[in-house]
Amino acid sequence: MLLKKGIPLKYIFGKIKYEILAVTIYTLVINMLYYQYGLKNISIPLSVPMVLGTVLSLLLAFRSNQAYDRWWEARTIWGAIVNDSRTLTRQLTSMMDHANESEETRHFRDQFVKRQIAWNYALGQSLRKKEPLKGLDRLLSRRELNYAAKFDNVPAGLLQMHSRDLKYALQQEWINPYQQVELDRTLTRLCDSMGKCERIKNTIFPATYSLYTHFAVIFFILLLPFALIDSLGIVEVPLVAAISASFLLIEKMAINLQDPFENKPTDTPMTSIARKVENDLLQMLEETQLPEVETEPIDNRAYYVL
Repeated sequence: MLLKKGIPLKYIFGKIKYEILAVTIYTLVINMLYYQYGLKNISIPLSVPMVLGTVLSLLLAFRSNQAYDRWWEARTIWGAIVNDSRTLTRQLTSMMDHANESEETRHFRDQFVKRQIAWNYALGQSLRKKEPLKGLDRLLSRRELNYAAKFDNVPAGLLQMHSRDLKYALQQEWINPYQQVELDRTLTRLCDSMGKCERIKNTIFPATYSLYTHFAVIFFILLLPFALIDSLGIVEVPLVAAISASFLLIEKMAINLQDPFENKPTDTPMTSIARKVENDLLQMLEETQLPEVETEPIDNRAYYVL
């Protein structure tokens, strides 16, 4: 996720540097044809690109809103995951009888909570098409790793282990049937959140809409130098480049926001969220040695975290 401060211009304009270079050369060629070679009949009325620019602005505004809605929905879902992870841990630690706590029940509770921490990391890695279980051997036992590895959907496998453990806890009378129902409801909400993330991941933004909008941007940029050449002279070169940059940046912004699980600076910061959840859940377990919550952005870049 891009941070509030410190976004370098190099990152912003690096996305469109080749397009702006092409626009600048294209505008210079048209300017030379008009002034150096006397081709005065190539100019067109300013109203032509103005009408197209108005329509294009509406299209880009609509697309940007739709892309932001997808990004915000993803962030809202991960906010629910954070809440339900905390709720699950709170329910488990409060419902199990502390007065009769044994080594077995304490191990069961700790293992369950650490598996939930691993689930957050695994879900984020899975959505980014990376190895879901990488680095989770510090949280999961060898048996759990082997069991989860059998699933194509590793987070679903971890939730399945949650369900089996709740059934075992009920059989051992560590929790009663009503408590098991409440815990299972929390697992259902986590499963729902996982499904919502997968829906966003697997539902692409309409390709034809993106293609038509891109063609409209290109057509507008191609017409713009012919409309400004009469009155601006050489000044039209930087002006056309600036106007083109505005439209291209808005289009690029929408493209980046429409896919919030692609391991890019504009992603939902799932790794950072999972790391914060880990810290919170271990504190709820009254762990004394907590992992350091990483506050520095990824790769020492000061403008985004993942």
